[in-house]
Amino acid sequence: MRPLVKRLKRWLYLGHRWLGIATCQLFVIWFVSGIVMMDVGFPGLTEAERRAALPGLAWDRVAISPDAALATAGLTRFPRELRLAMLDREPVYRMVAWDGGQHTVSAADGRLISGIEADVALAVAAHDPRTVQPRLAGEVERDQWSVTARYNALRPFHLVALGDRENTRLYVSARTGQIALDTSGTERFWNWLGAIPHWIYLTPLRAQAELWRDVVLWVSGIAIVGAITGLWVGLLRVRVRRRYASGSISPYRGWAAWHHLGGLVGGLTLLTFVASGWLSMNPNRWFGPRAPTQAMLERYAGAVEPRSGLDLARVRAAACPDLAEVRFGWLAGEPRALLTCREGPPVVCCAPSSGASEGEGARIVEAARRLLPEAALTGAVLLTEEDAYWYSHHQPRRLPVLRVTFADPDATWFHIDPATGEILGRADRSSRAYRWLFHAPHSLDFLFLLRRRPAWDAVVWLLSAAGLVISVSGLVIGWRRLR
Repeated sequence: MRPLVKRLKRWLYLGHRWLGIATCQLFVIWFVSGIVMMDVGFPGLTEAERRAALPGLAWDRVAISPDAALATAGLTRFPRELRLAMLDREPVYRMVAWDGGQHTVSAADGRLISGIEADVALAVAAHDPRTVQPRLAGEVERDQWSVTARYNALRPFHLVALGDRENTRLYVSARTGQIALDTSGTERFWNWLGAIPHWIYLTPLRAQAELWRDVVLWVSGIAIVGAITGLWVGLLRVRVRRRYASGSISPYRGWAAWHHLGGLVGGLTLLTFVASGWLSMNPNRWFGPRAPTQAMLERYAGAVEPRSGLDLARVRAAACPDLAEVRFGWLAGEPRALLTCREGPPVVCCAPSSGASEGEGARIVEAARRLLPEAALTGAVLLTEEDAYWYSHHQPRRLPVLRVTFADPDATWFHIDPATGEILGRADRSSRAYRWLFHAPHSLDFLFLLRRRPAWDAVVWLLSAAGLVISVSGLVIGWRRLR
């Protein structure tokens, strides 16, 4: 067996050597870009930014009912979203169908809006409070910042530069006229050192979602093998009791010693980061979806017919002076509207029973039973503070939130806004496992750290530094080997 063991060790050392030459470059990129991502995320339009750019709703120009608008759009079911807002100076109904299709109908004359010109996009962008000297910067079909499929129904975009100090650019949909995305100069610069290399987010590759997913899985999978072999070799070569002639526990000197000893200290950290990153891509679809299905949402709403069930005059009477948007919907077969004002949370109106705080929670719980009618609802708990599964990190979480739990085979939870009835998230057993297998080890999403920042920052910097010692030293000795 001794010759076989010797041969296997030889292959282990050679395997790690060449895997390390290939993967240490990736490790350096991932650790440096991960540090950047601690403070600069990938560009996206926040709800606060979207709301701030909405003009006040011109009720005096609203002449078309929501039901008429639904008929004009040709929808046969009540859509995922139905909103009344402004397109510059014209009120419009915006609809998102269940297949993701976007429809815009004028609330002034009932015409179907299938596209907008550049001058209208410029006027839309001018309502953004950050605007200083807006100018058109061209038309974009797909670029580095709008590469993902979520924007497909809105393409192409009129790109508008606001002329502000942050060099902000807005992406205004040439189909619907709504602002879909904003980017600042700071975000665009730092993301080339952050999210883009970290996620291998190159536009031609990311535009092909399945190909990109496969590339990330394979690249990170190979990196995992490189990390495992390195940890194994490091343990084989260390001597604690019977030390080497130099008195050291490592036989190496210089950069190789830094690589060996750094790997002993931080190798498990490196392996944890890369393995959890691999899991983030949901290999083999092990983790379930985190959003409710169409069937769940329609049962929760209790209505599928394409009608709002509300009188616009009553909605207008309940509106705040600075109303920017109305969102129509249903809850347990009861029509309702969410009024979005400039300040404060959305206000619920205008069904016969809405407006009374007592009983609202009971109505939401009763509607929630319809989400999974085949399973018993086992609990409804109002969370007033964050816990291990509902917490803010890079994105804020609404509080209080109602958590309803079911006795189905997946032990499903739903998080619901108790004020509006909106379903904010779904979590089954697999997605809760994902929270501990990806978010916890990869982003260090532990409440005891997140609540004590900058303790979280210090720990991430320390672990990243350990990973950089391993990867930079490996890069140096790998380059020397290649020479």
